[in-house]
Amino acid sequence: MSNNIQENIQQFLQFLSERNLTELINLFSDTVDWYIPGDEQKAPWLGERKNKQEISDFFELLWKNTEPVSAKIDHIFNDDENVVITGEFATKMLVTGNIVESLFCIQMRIHNDKIIRYRLLEDSLAVSKALDR
Repeated sequence: MSNNIQENIQQFLQFLSERNLTELINLFSDTVDWYIPGDEQKAPWLGERKNKQEISDFFELLWKNTEPVSAKIDHIFNDDENVVITGEFATKMLVTGNIVESLFCIQMRIHNDKIIRYRLLEDSLAVSKALDR
């Protein structure tokens, strides 16, 4: 891993775990190709985002509606500008109190020290079911 990419990844994970919105958003490019598939009717934080404001809205919605229970990173892979982070998480859905457990895979592309592409793959069915009342 190049030092800059490795540093970007570590900062991303640190700011995410701290829920440090300002620093987290600063890691992203002004325009971003962002997509997290899932049931956007039940989980409005899911879907596409295109800029820093929309990404900020994502984290605010996510953090207002969920509470982290646990997270574990299994692997971080890097090939030039491309990064893949795999792991597992458990999150409490505040509206129902249900806990969702899922594997996850984050795919990022980092160019000029900014995240320009972001994908999060998770068990979107489990997320949707955890939001059922």
